[in-house]
Amino acid sequence: MRLIHYPDRKDLTLASVLYALGDSVRLEVVRRLASQNLLPCCALSDSVAKSTLSHHFKVLRESGIIYSQREGTQYINSLRRDDLEARFPGLLDAVLRALEQP
Repeated sequence: MRLIHYPDRKDLTLASVLYALGDSVRLEVVRRLASQNLLPCCALSDSVAKSTLSHHFKVLRESGIIYSQREGTQYINSLRRDDLEARFPGLLDAVLRALEQP
């Protein structure tokens, strides 16, 4: 099994978080995770190829936005909401509110 890297809370950078949030597919993943808490990767693969989605999950994990835990043959994803709030207070909520705007 491949070891997945997750940055420590203290190592989260605004630049990497904003980069990860700068893509519409990744924003949709974050939005869905915010509303449903835990989701397997396969539940988020509506409109993109599996390999492309894997890349997006890697960017989200390495930036510190999500955590993926292996359960059987799939990964269950969740937002690292507490870590993001501790490092960048209000950022995730502001992004999620902006996504609700028409």
